[in-house]
Amino acid sequence: MSRTPAEAPGIYVERLIRGPAPAVLDETWRLTQSPEVHQRWDLRFTTIAYLPRTAGEPQRFLYRTQFLPGLAIQGTGESVGERHGEDGSASSALKFASAQWFSLIEEGSGYWRYVPVEGGLRFLTWYDYRVRFGLAGRLLNAAILRPAMGWATAWSFDRLALWVEKGQSPEISLAFAAIHAIARAVIAFVWIWHGLVPKLIFHAADERRMLIEAGLPVAVLPWFGAAEIVFGVAMLASWRFRSIFLLNVALMAGALLGVVLKSPEYLTAAFNPVTLNLLLAALAAIGYLAAGRMPAASRCLRRRPLETA
Repeated sequence: MSRTPAEAPGIYVERLIRGPAPAVLDETWRLTQSPEVHQRWDLRFTTIAYLPRTAGEPQRFLYRTQFLPGLAIQGTGESVGERHGEDGSASSALKFASAQWFSLIEEGSGYWRYVPVEGGLRFLTWYDYRVRFGLAGRLLNAAILRPAMGWATAWSFDRLALWVEKGQSPEISLAFAAIHAIARAVIAFVWIWHGLVPKLIFHAADERRMLIEAGLPVAVLPWFGAAEIVFGVAMLASWRFRSIFLLNVALMAGALLGVVLKSPEYLTAAFNPVTLNLLLAALAAIGYLAAGRMPAASRCLRRRPLETA
């Protein structure tokens, strides 16, 4: 770790936390410097435990990140917090390392900074690390670990900001994120299934009949299937595009209206458009509401401004 922050790319994340500057600094400091609350909002750690500290020495701690049952990365670190900046700012320097042979990260260092500004607090971090396993480790880090660490840091910073700004606990934020993910994934699956299986693979008789009753040629059935698959993929690809849920509601309403007008006999079938379309519309509404409350890495700045380089 011989390079300085200005020389090394590292991982940089910044989030403006809005609120009265003195109060928001005090609260952010408390939530980041106390291990029992730090581990609640930071996706990168499962547990953080401080070790006994001697006056004048850095605070040492143990950290653990659980990936799967029976698979966890453990390590040690030390930090020094300072709250006496002339401009009212604060900072915290950090070193960390893992002695586990299978840990890709061998050691690293970085900092947190708390900078009061008009309307709130700039809470930012920079850190970098050295990896094991030579060239293979560097390639794995560049392809997977570093992007994942950058995203997890930004997502966690936004979860912290929601806690400070709105009083929304990290557990509630995680619940909203899970609800959003489930809603989006299920809606995408349904669209892809209905486009692929009855339309493209089996050319179901009911599908053909509904086209004829609507005055359309049967030959367009594969095109409808392809369009549904495209929409399902778009539902997954546009993870940050919240309004696609509203588009889904509109499509469900339009499709149901089409059945009512052109193929009303299907409204009383065992598996009918009323229940399917209503459930998909309701799930889209749930996803839309959850998306408005969940953390998002996109709300964070991921490149260091020139004045902080």
